[in-house]
Amino acid sequence: MLDTLISSKTRLKLLIKFFLFDGNRGYLRNMEKEFHGSTNAIRMELNRFTEAGLLTSEYEGRKRFYQANRKHPLYEDLKRIVRKTVGIDQIVERITSQIGQLEAAWIIGDFAKGNDAEVIELALVGEQLDVPYINQLVAKAESLIDRKIMYQILTREQMDWFFKDKPAFLIWSDTYDTDNTN
Repeated sequence: MLDTLISSKTRLKLLIKFFLFDGNRGYLRNMEKEFHGSTNAIRMELNRFTEAGLLTSEYEGRKRFYQANRKHPLYEDLKRIVRKTVGIDQIVERITSQIGQLEAAWIIGDFAKGNDAEVIELALVGEQLDVPYINQLVAKAESLIDRKIMYQILTREQMDWFFKDKPAFLIWSDTYDTDNTN
């Protein structure tokens, strides 16, 4: 959907990287690998976003790290637009309701790293979840967001153990303690 409004693929990737989840950061060489794009194109877009005040940057050693400027007046609006485009709002609305004893829903995989992907990976934390109903809800959400959703069901202990050192972003919680996660 955003690709019809924004023709630059690099610009779209940067919007997703920095505005999908709070706290995503990146530096030029790493984004070159993530995006499989040219350093020059990425640098030009980073400069445009920084000049517009949408991104801030700081040096750590010789690396210049970029992140979204949360104080920018458009920050929350851009975050909502990117989340709607990716389909996070539909996942929360469709998949987290009435599926059993769900404690939390996490985005994992490429999207948790701030990278666009055709597949949204989801970790559902809970017990006695209604798998046939989840499958129905996933199918409905996939048709609405035009992306594939892969999910796995984990206990709280499995989530804490499997994703201890991996990116995972909480998108829904029923009093889940987020102090132990990334």
